[in-house]
Amino acid sequence: MAAPRDETKGTIMSSWPTELRLAKDRRTLHVVFDDGASFALPAELLRVESPSAEVQGHHASQKTIVPGKAAVEILKVEPVGHYAVKLTFDDMHDTGLYAWDYLRELGEQQGDKMRAYEAALAEKGLSRERR
Repeated sequence: MAAPRDETKGTIMSSWPTELRLAKDRRTLHVVFDDGASFALPAELLRVESPSAEVQGHHASQKTIVPGKAAVEILKVEPVGHYAVKLTFDDMHDTGLYAWDYLRELGEQQGDKMRAYEAALAEKGLSRERR
């Protein structure tokens, strides 16, 4: 069987999930990959690092820092073809498509990404908590 392709980029994907499971409290997405790697991805991280243009912009300098998402929940996890999932959050954000390689990247780099997010919030005088 041929390696799956990322239909958004036309590239061969290096990561393929064997399990996606939303925790009962809807605040963690558990992802297991075919090589045995597994990650518990917090809903907050998934929301603030959404691959959507709304969050990422069209250039790295346009990235939006999204405050107040410490308690965000995932309402829906919907497959998109064979290459991604669409997540709907309780703040109704649902425009990002999370490709398997991007979920893996978030899992592998979640500590660094959260530290960078918290530093960006502090620099702007914003908080992870809703106000």
